[in-house]
Amino acid sequence: MSSAGVNGEAGADLGGIHRFVVFGDICGSGTLDMAEKKLQRTAMYAAFDDAYSSVGVEPGTFHQEDRGDGILAALRPDVPPTLMVGRWIDTLYESLRAHNRGRARPLRLRIGMNAGLVVQDRHGLVGRAVDLAARLCDSPPAKRIMNEAPEVDLLVVVSDWLYVNVVAEGGRYVEPDHYRQARIRSKETDEAAWFHVPRRPAPPLVGPEPAAGPQGEPEGEPAGEPTGGSRTGVGPSRGDGPTPRTGGGNRTYHVGGDLLDVHGNTIHGGFTGIRKSAAPGAGEAE
Repeated sequence: MSSAGVNGEAGADLGGIHRFVVFGDICGSGTLDMAEKKLQRTAMYAAFDDAYSSVGVEPGTFHQEDRGDGILAALRPDVPPTLMVGRWIDTLYESLRAHNRGRARPLRLRIGMNAGLVVQDRHGLVGRAVDLAARLCDSPPAKRIMNEAPEVDLLVVVSDWLYVNVVAEGGRYVEPDHYRQARIRSKETDEAAWFHVPRRPAPPLVGPEPAAGPQGEPEGEPAGEPTGGSRTGVGPSRGDGPTPRTGGGNRTYHVGGDLLDVHGNTIHGGFTGIRKSAAPGAGEAE
């Protein structure tokens, strides 16, 4: 579609128009041979077309750019966003499921969704809303979910603004309680995001990778928790407690039940007891 078809360069002169932005990407496309790449691209476009048709968005009425193994789209300002987070997602999911039935290499998609001011010129789309949609789709938590859950064909990641103002209000085919929140940090982006696998109560895993400390140890907030330490809306973590950690020098500790066994370190925070290995001939302190 030409750049003048929806808001064009006139929109650029006005400083942008508020539009719904979708960024889609095929998972694992780098492992496919050329024949499989072509097959999955064709299926991706067919699934997107089905989803647009289901919400009454006709070909030629929106901007769509090819991204090789993905798609960037911006819709007309008059398209109800509830339809996009409801019926559009549901139809895309059903289309993928129909295509993948019986296939050894299923088509699996990550989708980033956002809304905001978008400028469209003769080269394409620009704006923070576009940048964020792309980073939601390509965020480390999104990639980790798809890597660790090969049975998932579709992951949708929406911005915090879109969740609070659209998804949380509900509607037909909208599943606000099935979203889970996590922080994403990529380049200059530091945002809350909401992760959703259609027809599932929660994604199997969410959360950013912890940053590496000076000795290679994770520091900062735990994966899967938003800033501030709140776990509201965050999916369940794996395991039933902290795992043994080792650091440089003599720093080690182990946690098991209500016992904390520590060597050569300092403890801060509440605990139920400390057991120190006794020297030969000495008693044991508790």
